[in-house]
Order: sequence, then C-alpha cells, then structure tokens
Amino acid sequence: MVSSTVGRVPEHTSPEVNRQIEAQIADSVRWHAAHPEEVDRRLCELDREWDIERTLEANAATLAFAGVVLGATVDRRWLALPALVTAFLFQHAVQGWCPPVPILRRLGFRTMREIDTERYALKALRGDFGPIGPGSGDHDTRASHALQAARL
Repeated sequence: MVSSTVGRVPEHTSPEVNRQIEAQIADSVRWHAAHPEEVDRRLCELDREWDIERTLEANAATLAFAGVVLGATVDRRWLALPALVTAFLFQHAVQGWCPPVPILRRLGFRTMREIDTERYALKALRGDFGPIGPGSGDHDTRASHALQAARL
C-alpha cells in the first residue's frame, strides 16, 4: 500500500509519539505567545532543523557509502550493508516506514509538515498574516488561534 506523502510518517508512528510531538508544538507556540521577543530566534532554529526525511537520507547515504568502502577494502560481505540500506530507503519512500523511523520519531525528529505547523503558527503570532484572535494579553487563546490557522 502506498501512503500519501504528507501523512505517511505520522500514519506509521505510534499515537503516543504523535501526541507528544503535537504537544511540543503547542507548548512552543503558547510559550512564544507569552514571549514574543523570542519568536525570531525560534524561527531561525526551525529553519535549521532537519526533518525526518533529510535525516533518513543522510544516514542512508552514510551507511551505504561506508558499506561500499568496506566492501571494496575489507570484505565483499560488507556490500550487503548498502543493499539493505537502499532497500529500507525504498520501503520508506513507498510506505513511509522503515526500521529507523520509530527510533527517530521517539528522538523527536519531525516531518516538514510538523515543523511548518510550528513555523506558521509563530509567524501568525508575530502578525505576518494580519491580526489574529483576542488581545495580546490572552496568550493561550492567541496561541490556539495561531495553531488553528497554521493547520488549515
């Protein structure tokens, strides 16, 4: 079965981990609603954050290259490593799951959509898209409005 690109990683992540990631996003937006002077710094951090796809690609490339080098210099049996890694990478491309995904998700690696949800909620708080929600003193409701707008 081929999963949609947007939902494939969360669909293959435990509900508990998905809830933790969503809660971390909401906590960040609430905190930044109360500390708007920190929004620009957080946006810069989000621009540097690696999503799970980029992390998987970098790890797969590193392991495949190491397997080729070891296969050419040490023992041909090391060539099984790049074969296995590329099979897992293909499985991830088709299904959205491969053995490293649950580990990386538990370590907090997010999808680009999850990163963008936080990014656009923070931009909404900052006023990039015009005024949102109630007055600036009501941080929790402003944060909720910003998150809702970012998820549309």
